[in-house]
Amino acid sequence: MPGRMLGGRYQVQDKIGTGGMATVYRGQDQVLGRTVAIKMMLPQYANDPSFAARFKQEAQAAAALSSPYIVSVYDWGKDGESYYIVMEYLRGTDLKSGIRKHGALDSRKVAQIGSQIAQALSVAHRHDIIHRDIKPQNIMVQPDGNIKVMDFGIARAKNSSLTTDNSVLGTAHYVSPEQSTGKPLGPTTDIYSLGIVMYEAATGRVPFAGDDAISVAMKQVNEAPQPPSLINPNVDPALEAIILRCMEKNPADRYQSADELARALRDFIAGRATIPSNTTVSPRIVTPPQPTSRLDRRGIDGSNTYITRGGDTGRLNRVHSREEADELDKRENKRHKRNVILGVLGALVVLALAGFAIAQMLGNSSQQYLVPQFVGQTKDQATQALNASGSHFKLGTVTESYSDSAPEGQVIDQTPSANRQAPEGTAVNLVISKGAKPAAAVKVPDLTNKSPSEAESALAAVGLKARNGDSVESDDVTVGYVATQEPAAGSDAKAGDTITYHLSSGKGKVDVPDVTEMTAERASDVLKDAGFKVDTQQQPSSSVPEGRVISQSPANGKADKGSTVTIVVSSGAQSGSVPNVVGKDFETAQSTLENAGFQVNTVWVYDDNVATGNVVGQTPSSAAAGATITIRVSSGPRPSA
Repeated sequence: MPGRMLGGRYQVQDKIGTGGMATVYRGQDQVLGRTVAIKMMLPQYANDPSFAARFKQEAQAAAALSSPYIVSVYDWGKDGESYYIVMEYLRGTDLKSGIRKHGALDSRKVAQIGSQIAQALSVAHRHDIIHRDIKPQNIMVQPDGNIKVMDFGIARAKNSSLTTDNSVLGTAHYVSPEQSTGKPLGPTTDIYSLGIVMYEAATGRVPFAGDDAISVAMKQVNEAPQPPSLINPNVDPALEAIILRCMEKNPADRYQSADELARALRDFIAGRATIPSNTTVSPRIVTPPQPTSRLDRRGIDGSNTYITRGGDTGRLNRVHSREEADELDKRENKRHKRNVILGVLGALVVLALAGFAIAQMLGNSSQQYLVPQFVGQTKDQATQALNASGSHFKLGTVTESYSDSAPEGQVIDQTPSANRQAPEGTAVNLVISKGAKPAAAVKVPDLTNKSPSEAESALAAVGLKARNGDSVESDDVTVGYVATQEPAAGSDAKAGDTITYHLSSGKGKVDVPDVTEMTAERASDVLKDAGFKVDTQQQPSSSVPEGRVISQSPANGKADKGSTVTIVVSSGAQSGSVPNVVGKDFETAQSTLENAGFQVNTVWVYDDNVATGNVVGQTPSSAAAGATITIRVSSGPRPSA
């Protein structure tokens, strides 16, 4: 079982313990990365269709319970033939172990624990769930002192018949009278069981003990509990009254709701509790109509022993003759019709328990022995011990299973479990470790462009683990999504391997090269090689030659790779109109052009029509500022030969 993946999500790790209905493992939720407890139903329950239907219904109901004092149920499902429940993993110890270690608790602590359990039951009862198995073993005390109630939902689906199996015998100490006799159950049955839990916490022991489940069940129905203060004088009288009211034989005499009980306990903690004036510890009269050979309790002299209702003393009166007992019954029946009902109840209890006792005698006639512990031994050690002469048990089936925690050849499980009673000759089935399960070969999925949760789900689905590595720059992937991974998609890996993925931090920044004074063509090539796009604009310039870069934006530093760099290319000097100076005298023409920003080049020419010193013509007619304008000035007519 360890190493198995359930539902493609829950990795089973080491075994925590085994109960009457299930084995509990520590596990890992591969999607959320948290430790969980996984409860696997035993095969004899999983193969029962009616149980499976009840289990499904109750698991769903239990998952809906939300309380700080209830163990959270996260998920449930079926994997192959195995049903499982995924629950909150708790650290701490169960209340039973705490009582065994520390003994009786002080009254205030008992009330605090009882109040929290009552609040948990209140939530369950509002969802029509009766726990039916409230006991200290199902109460987890956390490191902060608060408690959580376990096994909601499972108890409802479980067959509640008593057997002499040790696990159920433990439960028999906490069941209500109506549960012992197979009657319909309501919320008050959990209140009765909680009363016994508080009784044990306050005194260090259960109110009713016996050699087997039958004797304990009879006491639950027939006998009144000894007041806790007679066992532990430090028990507060107000708390004692609360406990004894919870343990009333008649459900109608108990607290009628968990809320009512929780209020009473809170009042006690706050110092507001009072003891009702009529509170007594009075046993009930149980008068079987006919004594039986097995189940009645006789006096030393062979006459029947009857329990009478005392006034306020709670003492038990023993009647040693049948005549006296009959006379007492007549008087009591005249005064209290209720005794008739209780007598009938007693008869039904005796008949029910008698039938069960017969079944037990027929089915358990052989001698019972304590099953040894084989888990942790080697296969050879365990098989030799079971096959040895003088062994009370025999070797049953030997199967193998992978285990991440036990070496190959070591016993990792046994049925029946150790330290429980079993008939002589019982076959002990062993499960031997095959060592760690070889990791299955899988293909690494492509995580590119997935969100972290999508990537981790994809890895968990094929049994791989995920690691979020350092972010990387990416030109193509949106920020926060997977840009790269190691190993690459499609690579071979083993189940359990870790795949590292890197999220995109966006496009990277690179240095912008300086392209000023380069030709436009050269500047464009340099920028594109650096990873930029180029936008070219033209601008006249009297200082930068035409076709070369005047400026760029951004000019220097770093910019996003793939972004655009704008370059401004010279289109040469800007052209403008040249003043017309034709016909003007030389000096006027020269000053006019110079004032307009032009250079003047003078050429003297002969002209028969224009007076000497005047401008005959000019070129060009338009030019950029600073350009040279050539003027032709008349030097008069050409001399004759």
